[in-house]
Amino acid sequence: MTQIPSKTDILAFIADNPTQAAKRDIARAFGIKGADRVLLKQVLREMEAEGLLAKRRSSYRDAQKLPPVSVLLVEAPDADGDIYARPVDWKDAAPPPRILMTLKSSDPALGAGDRILARLTATPGEQHAYEARMIRRIGTNPERILGVYRAGSDGGRVMPIDKGSSNEFIIPAGATGGAKDGELVEAEQTGPKGRMGLPKAKIVSRLGDPTGPRAVSLIAIHQHGIPDHFPDAVVAEADAAKPASIKGRTDLRQIDLLTIDPVDARDRDDACYVDAHDDGSFTIWVAIADVAHYVTPGSELDREARNRGNSTYFPDRVVPMLPDTLSGDLCSLHENVDRACLAVAMKVDAHGNKISHEFHRGIMNSIASLNYEQAQAAMDGNPDDKTAPLVETIIKPLYAAYAALAKARVARQPLDLDLPERRIELDEDGKVTAVNFKERLDAHRLIEEFMVLANVCAAETLIAKKTPLLFRVHEEPSPTKLDALREVAEASGLVLAKGQVLKTAHLNRLLAQAQGTDADELINIATLRSMTQAYYNAENFGHFGLALLNYAHFTSPIRRYSDLIVHRALIAAHGWGKDGLSPWDIEHLDETAKQISDTERRSMMAERDTTDRYLAAFLSEHVGAEFGGRISGIAKFGVFVKLDGTGADGMIPIRNLGREYFHYDADTQTLTGSETGHTIGLGQRARVRLVEAAPITGGLIVELLELDGRTQPKGSPTGRGKPPRFKQGSAKKKNAKTARKVSRVRKAR
Repeated sequence: MTQIPSKTDILAFIADNPTQAAKRDIARAFGIKGADRVLLKQVLREMEAEGLLAKRRSSYRDAQKLPPVSVLLVEAPDADGDIYARPVDWKDAAPPPRILMTLKSSDPALGAGDRILARLTATPGEQHAYEARMIRRIGTNPERILGVYRAGSDGGRVMPIDKGSSNEFIIPAGATGGAKDGELVEAEQTGPKGRMGLPKAKIVSRLGDPTGPRAVSLIAIHQHGIPDHFPDAVVAEADAAKPASIKGRTDLRQIDLLTIDPVDARDRDDACYVDAHDDGSFTIWVAIADVAHYVTPGSELDREARNRGNSTYFPDRVVPMLPDTLSGDLCSLHENVDRACLAVAMKVDAHGNKISHEFHRGIMNSIASLNYEQAQAAMDGNPDDKTAPLVETIIKPLYAAYAALAKARVARQPLDLDLPERRIELDEDGKVTAVNFKERLDAHRLIEEFMVLANVCAAETLIAKKTPLLFRVHEEPSPTKLDALREVAEASGLVLAKGQVLKTAHLNRLLAQAQGTDADELINIATLRSMTQAYYNAENFGHFGLALLNYAHFTSPIRRYSDLIVHRALIAAHGWGKDGLSPWDIEHLDETAKQISDTERRSMMAERDTTDRYLAAFLSEHVGAEFGGRISGIAKFGVFVKLDGTGADGMIPIRNLGREYFHYDADTQTLTGSETGHTIGLGQRARVRLVEAAPITGGLIVELLELDGRTQPKGSPTGRGKPPRFKQGSAKKKNAKTARKVSRVRKAR
């Protein structure tokens, strides 16, 4: 009888011989003949059942690896212009591996939706799992577009709502799906470009009046693919959930915890209480909703929450990560009801330095649900009936502990950007009534400081207990971006020191130099643009912006899956139950980090697009009006001006800047006139006229009237009259490279 190879040996053979992995190839390689083939077949079936192998027609492959030649679906280029793809036949519950396309000059241009046959090379240690070289294109997935249907004599057209798209789709008669003229629809491409140069499509979904009440956020939800309906199985699990019992938990109901949230908050996932000591120290309690008790590993709720990654917030609605049964009820720390929680007691000295901390899994009962304005008014001497009894015993100790933490914050020097947040106010019909900036109260800062400290404690505890977790990572700016920020600072007469290890304190000194000067807003914008984007990772690279070595999100598990993972890690580390981190959670931690970092960016883009559309709707009644503003962005195709008052970004197309051609410098974020050498850069004051406001796309087109107090010469946008006389900037001398770029701009125009 021939020795049947072990499962490890079989996997090793397949890895070394991916093109010879049929059952007969495996049998031949190990000398298996006759009746022993039945035993080999049995082993291979066991490996399939265990998920070690995946059968692909008549051959096998390692289930954890993609075959060396795969069919891929090309995705849209990312912000850096890199093109990624994903396997077409991926059926695992985990996110597909990231595949970077490496294209040769002879390869055809690829676009989102292209299906290609490609050869893969594993890239261990990189952020992407594979690199792919194209063999050939084998077709495309039907492209979908969200737009407004315009009826014609024989069918119609769909006009896209995406600002970045210019493609219209022809809708033949019989493919309109009953859509009416002016309706918001979703269309799917059915054929290539025809005689008129436009692709054919059919309408697959009607979404109603695009200008109707609350349609703006609906557009963003569909455009960005945000799941907004829970599957029946998920709702059924949520509906079956019951309140947690006290058994096995610490009874925290004697602690006077309360919640402080926005006035319109539906879910309350954090509560706090402070015990002030005679020696000037404090014990700060932070209790967080115990979502892990209800959303257990591998459940339908868990899979859906991981898929969503986070809740998405719009001015008129929330797309929650969890069904309302949990997010708005059982998990929410409402006043005067028992609720399951994970709590941390943090002792700090009079200077806000943490002395110790301890975690508990408990049951709490909130004594009050306050809003920020209510808490602040009480502290300022204007309590209402609800807060009056709480001022001396509850509210003042909260603020005293915050004052101590503020001292530690000054010593730590986290990045101190001053970037006001807009608030869109709507009436009952969903129409914008006002655009204001959110007021920043000490009540907001108090809760933020408590939450930051709790997040640090969670990370430190799990590191000490050697338990896997997801860190919130914010890496320091790249040298290239710092050099660009330094150039902007020097052009404004300010200094950002060079030749030292960068700390947030250095950036704060720059921001302090700019405070109160004409360069204030410019330096804040430029500093923000120099920052990298925060993300989740199973490895700890620190949080640069907060100036913290160890940081993990712990405080918002109702709306962030990252926090749920950290809760499970704490449960596992303390042995608090069987609902802690599962083996699957640990094995797929990297994939989860990538998944929820992506969903976070998706939500940010959807929220930003929604704000742009609301602002365009609000300003559409002011076309022709003049506004002051500052240059907030520079691109090859034009200049963005942030308008005073609303903070909306209007675009000046580059063709309207003047009769000369403009050289774009990505490093310094400037446009420089090819004839005059005059420079348009971030932060310059501008006066503009609103030319066009498109609520459907969120686009604003403005005309430049003045720049840094200088009038735009008449006729120059159309190529007549004198060249524009803008304020001389710090443009570099033209060289051969600049000349070549200017030449390319001329050809493009």
